Amino acid sequence: MSDGLHVHLHQETPIPLAAKLHCAAGEVLALVGPSGSGKSTLLRTIAGLYEAREGRIVCGKHLWFDSSAQVNVATAKRRIGMVFQQFALFPHLSALENIAEAMLQYPKAERLARAQTWLERVHLKGLAHRLPRQLSGGQQQRVAVARALAREPEVLLLDEPFSAVDRSTRESLYQELRELRTELKMPVLLVTHDIDEATLLADRMSILDEGRTLQTDTPDKLLQAPNSHKVARLMGMRNIYTGKILAQEGSHTLIDWVGTPLKVGRQNNFTSGSAITWAMPTSGVLLMPSRNRSSDTLDNTIDVQVQLMLALGEQYRISVQHKDQTLTMNVPRHIAQRYQLEVGQHLQVRLRGETIHLMPSN
Repeated sequence: MSDGLHVHLHQETPIPLAAKLHCAAGEVLALVGPSGSGKSTLLRTIAGLYEAREGRIVCGKHLWFDSSAQVNVATAKRRIGMVFQQFALFPHLSALENIAEAMLQYPKAERLARAQTWLERVHLKGLAHRLPRQLSGGQQQRVAVARALAREPEVLLLDEPFSAVDRSTRESLYQELRELRTELKMPVLLVTHDIDEATLLADRMSILDEGRTLQTDTPDKLLQAPNSHKVARLMGMRNIYTGKILAQEGSHTLIDWVGTPLKVGRQNNFTSGSAITWAMPTSGVLLMPSRNRSSDTLDNTIDVQVQLMLALGEQYRISVQHKDQTLTMNVPRHIAQRYQLEVGQHLQVRLRGETIHLMPSN
């Protein structure tokens, strides 16, 4: 198990797959992508609930699937813990009995004792004899997680595990999963369409689209350096544009954006005159003036007009227009009040060139 989980799958039909991933023991790998991107199919294939036409799945020292060798280990013989979106608890069994069902290899008394321990570990002490319908959504999810881990699995598969509960319950479950992670020594695969959730919980993220692995990296690196326009979009980046390389100058690259020159951190993979796509996080657009006015700064000051202001709790999401292009920025409420921002207002913003990432033109 020290080598973790290795998956390499390929098929053209009926569901396209071209996925390659590795999840180390003790690591959380999030599979992220839109509906129909193959996330759940990939998880089901790892679990043995779906057989791909070509590929190989190895978990630790155990070969679970190899199309060329005609090996396909049954689901029951794969040491897998799986948590589903809708919990999938047995409605006629108590919370304690649901967990005990995952440990049929032990005598009944030992099963119940172990199940009680797991109930306490997921903060459900005192609820052992309640049926699923007598538990809240968050409590049912805790039972499902405890049942999955009680199997002593070699890999834990989480399929949209938090989507059926409310936001405050999700926040609590996030914290509990983080606590359990310190004890888990197995690969954990998390399927989610929620970028924020993946960024919060995962060590690395694998971006999927139409069954294909587009890019795998840490959340920070994916946000800072997506390898394509598509990955940038799937990561939820809003500021994505086309442009052209003007020159490579010392420590920076100069690009043209709708007739406006922008200085960005030097990126040597592009030559003068090359068409490019560039992306920038919303945090790269600032209202505040630069404190560093030297010629070496990568600040780019541009004129904009406020087009839209959307209140989101303590922040505003603000759309501004430069020429015929729309930029999105997030502004704390107190800053918006200080600047007395309103729709139609003309002002200057600063684009932080060190946050601008260049990509090949699509």
